[in-house]
Amino acid sequence: MFKILLLALLLTTNAAIAQDRPAAPVSGFNPTQSEVQQKALLNGFDKILGNTTLPDSRAATLIQPAGPAWRDYRRSWLPWIAAAAVLGMLALLLLFFLVRGRIRIEGGRAAQTILRFGAFERFMHWMTATAWCILALSGLNIAVGRIVLLPLVGSDAFSTLSGWLKISHNFLAFPFTAGIILMFLIWVRHNIPGRLDVEWIKAGGGFIGHAHPPAKKFNAGQKAIFWIVVLGGGLVAASGFTLIFPFYFTDVSGMQIAQIAHGLLALGMIAAMLGHIYIGSVGMEGAIDAMASGDVDLNWAREHHSLWVDEKIERTRGEALKPAAHPAE
Repeated sequence: MFKILLLALLLTTNAAIAQDRPAAPVSGFNPTQSEVQQKALLNGFDKILGNTTLPDSRAATLIQPAGPAWRDYRRSWLPWIAAAAVLGMLALLLLFFLVRGRIRIEGGRAAQTILRFGAFERFMHWMTATAWCILALSGLNIAVGRIVLLPLVGSDAFSTLSGWLKISHNFLAFPFTAGIILMFLIWVRHNIPGRLDVEWIKAGGGFIGHAHPPAKKFNAGQKAIFWIVVLGGGLVAASGFTLIFPFYFTDVSGMQIAQIAHGLLALGMIAAMLGHIYIGSVGMEGAIDAMASGDVDLNWAREHHSLWVDEKIERTRGEALKPAAHPAE
């Protein structure tokens, strides 16, 4: 008798559940069929929702139609784009070095130096550059870490390292953004394009041949880097903050677009910064002094920024010149 009552109770409960279950919106849709795939599910439902304790209900979206396309980009296209940006630029720089060699100070080092960047300017540069380097490495780990790093260090180490890199990526976005704003405010007046920049480009900027066209504090190449950092970095920061604070500014589709833009812009900046780092270090003799001590060799300054040197010496009545720390060769 007890078994009969239990069976009746189960049948009644199942019937009630079946009545409360919403009908599938597509006629003939049978999710129990073995051939039903994810695409068919998404065709049947606009999106699949879960439960969330967040105030914004949009965070409960688990699957939506654009998700598979975004996942294919993330898993298939992004690693190839990252490889092309980084390895392609490194190959170009190596080829340039083999053909052109290191750009030397043609007149040799002088017995005097001139102050190019003050202490605050150097602090601003290195704060932004340090944050950017860690942001770039942690971002590349997101893009290609599973392919490149995971097989080398193993799953446990990769998981731990990726966790710390993700945290650093989020927090270093703030000093990086602050650095971009400071750079814009302090250097924008020196980076307005003009007629001299056209002549500089026509003459190859000293990279092609050995002519050194006149330039003020920043030449056309440095102005290009400035605007790449300010505009590109600003867009990278804006899209990044959209991802750090999910659903505050847009929905899931907007966040997918923000992530695609964030990745592509960041990879473009990484490629440009590799060129900047090369020229500022091994690619050009004397260039690194500008952001190391702030004082650059006078002959170097006259070759690359002759108009700026003349203006600075005239403005300071020669007091900008200092004895070189090392005697001229």
